Amino acid sequence: MATWIIGDIQGCHSTLRRLLARIRFDDRADRLWLVGDLVNRGPSSLEVLRWARGLGERLTVVLGNHDLHLLARWLGAAGAKRTDTLDEVLAAPDRDDLLSWLRERPLLHREGDVVMVHAGLLPEWTVDEAEALALEVERAIRGPEALELFGRSRRAAPRRWKAGLDELPRRQLALLALTRLRTLAANGEPEFDFTGPPLSAPAGAIPWFLVPSRRSGDATIAFGHWAALGLNLGPRHLALDSACVWGGTLTALRLEDRAVVQEPGVEGDVAARGGGE
Repeated sequence: MATWIIGDIQGCHSTLRRLLARIRFDDRADRLWLVGDLVNRGPSSLEVLRWARGLGERLTVVLGNHDLHLLARWLGAAGAKRTDTLDEVLAAPDRDDLLSWLRERPLLHREGDVVMVHAGLLPEWTVDEAEALALEVERAIRGPEALELFGRSRRAAPRRWKAGLDELPRRQLALLALTRLRTLAANGEPEFDFTGPPLSAPAGAIPWFLVPSRRSGDATIAFGHWAALGLNLGPRHLALDSACVWGGTLTALRLEDRAVVQEPGVEGDVAARGGGE
């Protein structure tokens, strides 16, 4: 039995099928972990969702920012963006079943000393604290609070984490960190709008996983979200978004020995416009 972690799929179903064949994934014995962003920008989000839901207990997936955007559109808390490729999902006859399933996915998965999230953890958090916050936000996403959580601008969230934040700001900042974090500014504030490679970050900014004082430093964090970073493996971080939807590759990492397998993006899976989140 193997546990494979796969980076951001973003509707690249053809590339995903080739990668699964390349790693000889056995859905009766192996397990798959997905770092989120199953959907959007690529052409086949509906097929990816149907495939993922059909795997049952062999699959563990955390929610990414594009998955949350799809849920927000379904719930009427967000409108379409110019680069969305979600209309097929929203018009599907099994839409409600698929999106009810997606809504039940976690924001953080923890197994031993390995933690999987879509984007990152704020350096002030221990893994226990991050897990508790993720559970709190998951409950809000699955309940009536979701409309308010999704409907508020991310720029209204607090700029810094501190103890004693009120309920909605706490949840909002936690959700942003778990699904959008890449770098922190020199003053320690997260920079949620930066999307480029580390060398293009503002002066003094640092990738969140390289912050020396990170309180989750005793865990290995697997994540995606940062296409411009690409595959980046360290002793305590596994960055797996290799920009498949932008013409890169789709990456699978075997957790047991960190073996890496990559599949070049199929031409039909590449988004019409590059960049972005």
